[in-house]
Amino acid sequence: METPDPQAAFAGTRPVDPRHAFDTAALERWMANHVADYAGPLTVNQFKGGQSNPTYELVTPGRTYVLRRKPPGNLLPSAHAVDREFRVISALAKQGFPVARPYALCEDAEVIGSMFYVMDKVEGRVLWDLKLPGMAPDQRRAIYEAQTDALARLHAIDPEAAGLGDYGRPGNYFARQVGRWSKQYAASETETIPAMDRLMAFLPDSLPPESPARIVHGDWRLDNMILAPDRPEVLAVLDWELSTLGDPMADLSYYLIGWVIPASQRNGVGGADLKALGIPTVEETVDRYADATGMRPDNLDWLMAYNLFRLAAICQGIAGRVRDGTASSPQAVATAAQVHPLSEAAWGFAQKAGA
Repeated sequence: METPDPQAAFAGTRPVDPRHAFDTAALERWMANHVADYAGPLTVNQFKGGQSNPTYELVTPGRTYVLRRKPPGNLLPSAHAVDREFRVISALAKQGFPVARPYALCEDAEVIGSMFYVMDKVEGRVLWDLKLPGMAPDQRRAIYEAQTDALARLHAIDPEAAGLGDYGRPGNYFARQVGRWSKQYAASETETIPAMDRLMAFLPDSLPPESPARIVHGDWRLDNMILAPDRPEVLAVLDWELSTLGDPMADLSYYLIGWVIPASQRNGVGGADLKALGIPTVEETVDRYADATGMRPDNLDWLMAYNLFRLAAICQGIAGRVRDGTASSPQAVATAAQVHPLSEAAWGFAQKAGA
């Protein structure tokens, strides 16, 4: 999952991967008919990130768009649901929540080879290293607080009022999620990992009480946000593929695993001198979220075990796609290698939770 220069590896665009190329003229015709005020000609680049759903930059003389599509090839059931992404960002945009403006969804796979949607490209900063190198302590704190406040703002939205009352199944959220990720893991398993087997036995038998259902993002982390160029404001939250209705504590605790992952990795601050960096502690982050929402986790070890298990299952899904030749990022092999350490870390929390 790590590279010597994550910014260079994950950020920016590159020429379109031949495996993910499509008929640009067909896309232009579709854009002219479905995207308000579209005017070509069109130039297409591919973003370096987007390990799950290939993501493209669409450049025209007057505006730049982003296209997200299902990848080609054999796919796991229920994965790569770009139609759900489009639905949720459309609803959240109407609520004033920071997302990219959605334009149109194409469910006709004949146009470019798979379902896709088009949204506005939001200009700003995507920050990939949780340690925020080169910033002053007060700048780091302000960015972390902005992330926490945005999460609290998401969880304050009434799903029914937003038109998302049927966006997920009611009740038994953690039971369904553990079952889902266990099945996804099994479908893409490439080797026996004892910690994953132990987790799949422990988690269903130790489920916590649930909070009222809210819209959950499912992948709440710094590099899924675009921040304003000159201030600690979240302009757009990206990558809603895993969103659903569920327990908001799942989102909060997933966000908090950044404090567990070692600071030697770009997506972790574990073991770092948080006070010197200006980064809030887990306790401060939970307190800020709780002050804004009135909700607080009371079973954090279980939640951490669940989220690390889930992340390991996601990485295993990428490992399966590496095996099948459908992974869309050159970092996919490194991501697949994270399954072992993530599952071991998850089992460590499970033991603290009573396993």
